[in-house]
Amino acid sequence: MSHEKTPTDTERGDDQLTQDLPAQLPRRSPDATRTAAVARTVPSAAPVQGAESAPEPKPEPPHEPVRHGFRGVLRGSGACGVSMVVHLVAFVSLGLLVLEPQIREVTEEIVASVMEERPDDVPIEVELEQTLDPVEEVSEAVESSAPVDAAIMGAVTGANAEAPQLDQKVADSLTTYEVKVAPPSLGVPTMTRLISAVPDGQVGDPRAIVDNYDQAFDRITKELMWMLDKGDVLVVWCFDESESMKDDQQEIKDRISKVYAELGLATSDSSDHLMTAVTSYGSSFHNHTPRPTSNYRKIRDAIDAIPVDATGQELMCEAVARSLAAFRRDGRRRQVALILVTDESGDRENNLGYLETAIAEAKAAKCKVYTLGREAVFGYPYVFMQYRHPQTQRVHWLRVDRGPETAFVEQLQTNGFHRRYDAFSSGFGSYEQARLARETNGIFFMLPSVESRLVRGNADKRRYELEAMRAYRPDLRARIEVVADRDRYPLRALIWGVVQDLNPYEHPEVSMRVSFSLDPVAFRKQALEQQKKAIVYLRYLAQAQAALEKGAELRAQEADPRWQANYDLILGQIVAYQARMYEYGMTLEDFLRNPQTAPLVKPPDLRLVHWDIGTRSETRSEESKPYIDKSRQLLDEVIVRHPGTPWAERAKWELNRGFGTRLVPDYDRPYVQVSNPSPLPKL
Repeated sequence: MSHEKTPTDTERGDDQLTQDLPAQLPRRSPDATRTAAVARTVPSAAPVQGAESAPEPKPEPPHEPVRHGFRGVLRGSGACGVSMVVHLVAFVSLGLLVLEPQIREVTEEIVASVMEERPDDVPIEVELEQTLDPVEEVSEAVESSAPVDAAIMGAVTGANAEAPQLDQKVADSLTTYEVKVAPPSLGVPTMTRLISAVPDGQVGDPRAIVDNYDQAFDRITKELMWMLDKGDVLVVWCFDESESMKDDQQEIKDRISKVYAELGLATSDSSDHLMTAVTSYGSSFHNHTPRPTSNYRKIRDAIDAIPVDATGQELMCEAVARSLAAFRRDGRRRQVALILVTDESGDRENNLGYLETAIAEAKAAKCKVYTLGREAVFGYPYVFMQYRHPQTQRVHWLRVDRGPETAFVEQLQTNGFHRRYDAFSSGFGSYEQARLARETNGIFFMLPSVESRLVRGNADKRRYELEAMRAYRPDLRARIEVVADRDRYPLRALIWGVVQDLNPYEHPEVSMRVSFSLDPVAFRKQALEQQKKAIVYLRYLAQAQAALEKGAELRAQEADPRWQANYDLILGQIVAYQARMYEYGMTLEDFLRNPQTAPLVKPPDLRLVHWDIGTRSETRSEESKPYIDKSRQLLDEVIVRHPGTPWAERAKWELNRGFGTRLVPDYDRPYVQVSNPSPLPKL
């Protein structure tokens, strides 16, 4: 570091004095000049006056000659120079100091051994022997735990002192006071405030199991009470317009009146603390309350005005987004809650396009979404309702969107012969509705599937073991994130490929005929076609089995129990389906060789309509036995590895179906020929 040296005050004064001296003063010799310069640096020098009054300078005393050696340089440089030299020498010396190699070698690494953890020492139990005889006589001596004087104690114990007597006069003269301590309730918030103090922005509950609407509305009432405790609230009711929801709407309308009564707002039209709006959706969106209202009569009228949509479309996610956008201005100074009432999961294409938009709209409005919905089908998008046409008397299976519980299907879409018709419970709500509740800090209320016309499967077994299902929860992240993980993990990509290749909705070649004509000629033609098709289908199944067995190591590396269970169940099903397909071909062959007969009619008014393929435990083919043995082993492992889950229940169902097949006569009522029958309803 360089330091710029500035002249001292004394030096600046002498320079100015030299300039002011008159020119007539005699010139000094160079030695005299140097001597005078040295003298000027001495602090005791007298101050110099102006040039006009300056006396004649006196001869200066003799001085020592100026030394030009090192010591002279030090004297001439001053304190600053000396300090700079000393510090420079110190820095150079420190820079030359290094750690000797011998010293570094002495440094050793000390490794401390970790003591093995050992269990706590077993407590020592000592059984004391009874060496003292129990005292049987009661002593009348008075003993005290308070310290007393030794002399007094000796006197009391030494003499036969009588028991102390209470002086009643002294006792009566004492004044007693009753002291009451109030409970420490001052400053403690109420339970309602404690519960409502949970911070916003938390994830919601995507799986709240309830038995009926009453249980769900009790919880909703509490949620609204907690919100009202913090401020004004806007509630938006969004109803599904499908025909299957009409009865539910009437029940909910009656329940809403009870909610308002419990909140103390049923008879107060002027109370604006809780404002309500009503919307509905089908193939389009309807707003039944252009402005939110607190008038319960208007709310009832709005619910009664909900139409029935006959298209079968449910633009659910779009309706949620549009409902929140319609009342965005009204909800700016209020807490907002949207209650979605539906028995379906919504149109799949619409959900793909509007789910994240609805979530973003809800988060922008700080709105909690509560859904009163149904349980999703296990790994399948649909359930089917049995419907008999009132004019033709034909039975139809009407498709209803109710699933899946995941962003994409993770289970086989076939039952081994054709597309699934079961309503196997998943234990969770549909992906879109559960994600809406989770991302907005809302609740998905999972109501039971009570429809009597539902092709049930195991729909009654809707409550799996809660702790067992915790590890199998579906991934409720955004679809784009789920796809990224699926492509990153080889096992998940493998399972997804198998599910898609064996999807009868995408590949008709993996869908087999199960109903055959009563006419022998038509039956023969149909049977021969299906036998050829079965050979191709068996090839598909064999390739899928080989791919899954090759990925056994990937299964061992997969950490998610849900994907492990998917792998285990699908592998067992594919092997079982091969066994049934061999049996299917042999059943048709035996029928061609030895046609069966059945009564054409049955009482009271049933008639034979066709032959149906059914399953049974008895088998026909030798080729199927190795597949039966292997599939039983695999499905039993699913039950053992994943107890109390839908995977275990599905494995039990596959085993109980049996691996053999047979042709059974199917009877139905006579069909009525109608020239222009009414169209089938869309649920």
